[in-house]
Amino acid sequence: MNLAILCCRAQYGTEATPVTIEVFLSGGLPAFTIVGMPETAVRESKDRVRGALLSSGFEFPQQRITVSLGPAEMRKTGGRYDLAIALGILAARKQFPITALRGVECYGELALSGELRSVPGLLPSVIKAHEVSHQVIVPRENAPEAALAGADVIGASTLTEVVAHLAGREALPLEQAADIPEVTRPGADLADVKGQQYAKRALEIAAAGNHNLLFVGPPGTGKSMLARRLPGLLPRLSKNEALETAAVRSIAGSKLIAKEWRMRPFRAPHHTASAAAMVGGGPRLGPGEISRAHNGVLFLDELPEFNRTVLEGLREPLETGSIAIARAGQYAEFPARFQLIAAMNPCPCGYLGDSQSDCRCSADRVTTYRNKVSGPLLDRIDLHVEVLRPPTEVLRGTGANAESSESVASRVADAWDIQMQRSGTANSRLDGALLKSACILDNDCWSLLEAAADRFNLSARAHQRVLRVSRTIADLAHAKKIAPPHVAEALSLRCLDRRT
Repeated sequence: MNLAILCCRAQYGTEATPVTIEVFLSGGLPAFTIVGMPETAVRESKDRVRGALLSSGFEFPQQRITVSLGPAEMRKTGGRYDLAIALGILAARKQFPITALRGVECYGELALSGELRSVPGLLPSVIKAHEVSHQVIVPRENAPEAALAGADVIGASTLTEVVAHLAGREALPLEQAADIPEVTRPGADLADVKGQQYAKRALEIAAAGNHNLLFVGPPGTGKSMLARRLPGLLPRLSKNEALETAAVRSIAGSKLIAKEWRMRPFRAPHHTASAAAMVGGGPRLGPGEISRAHNGVLFLDELPEFNRTVLEGLREPLETGSIAIARAGQYAEFPARFQLIAAMNPCPCGYLGDSQSDCRCSADRVTTYRNKVSGPLLDRIDLHVEVLRPPTEVLRGTGANAESSESVASRVADAWDIQMQRSGTANSRLDGALLKSACILDNDCWSLLEAAADRFNLSARAHQRVLRVSRTIADLAHAKKIAPPHVAEALSLRCLDRRT
């Protein structure tokens, strides 16, 4: 029977759904048909496969060729199926044993010359293949990235090489995972920021507990400098986190850079970014900025200048750590567990409360400006920190020596270790029973927290976030129990413009 069956996977978000490719050669007038909801790029693979086979010295069968991509109700996109279709035709013609395709998944777009071209979004498929112990054949350009998943990966440059390997004539070697250099901290050092001890303390707390943070202050006070130094304080990615982050980069079409393998991503989109650019979408439902910042930092400078729709789109991902995108006939889910750092001016002119410049804004203008950022979004930001203009002697360098990022990162790493050993997750993600067991307060702490909640009208969500920040402050102090000073500091970092 002239039938060959191969395994492959489609890419929807970070999901790699299995696809069965059946190639059947039958009698009748020569024809080449692909069924199973192929979109344009997949339908065009007929011409690429024909050209690649002929250029590689193989005879193209003058028969009726039917290629079925199952499941039939799932849309198939991209050129990743070219290699599997070509191999299916050759296997059906007995160019190599069909048994050579058992436990093997093949990916790659074919050039008319028979060369294999790289395909985007391959890493999630290789990860799933590794879970079921399948070997993977990929284009040479994709091989180094694919090998990071731990699967048996074979990289090939041409269709001829793949056929020779499957026929047993010339075996291709397994791709060895490249040695990943030890991650060095980003060059921007916290010591570069003059003064701003209060803001630096807030940045350390945010890094230690993975808390969201908002800086508010006049222009030129160091808000952006502080935010851009956060990645240098964070612990490096674990292997699983690095794979998750690399998978999103692969889907987005970005090449993996070895030195960034275990470095937390830092994304800083411009305030003119659209909602689709931020949360994801487009014709192929690609990841947005919040997903590209997965396991890292999303920095939004000039927060009120972002479109209201864009900002409101952050609310659900901040709670759930993922984003589901639904379009007509399409659905994809992307991870979006990011740490939000934002910066804004206190008023339209930027100088409200500045000791050296007069504000020219009316009360109505200030209210309108601040209302551009909704209360529900602000409620999801743990720390609200005022960044004031530093004294002149600090700018001249006559103040105390600033602490380096390396020194602060050491304390942050200790706090992360405490959290992982106690709860297995960062304090910002404590919920339910984990929150209850980790944040045990005595009567003095409860009295302080309840009085602040009544006075500042804190929501139930804000109440829990104060608890989580208090736990982080206690972890930085290596305290087993949360004490009133920890709660008081957490409240002072929460209640901007309401402190007395």
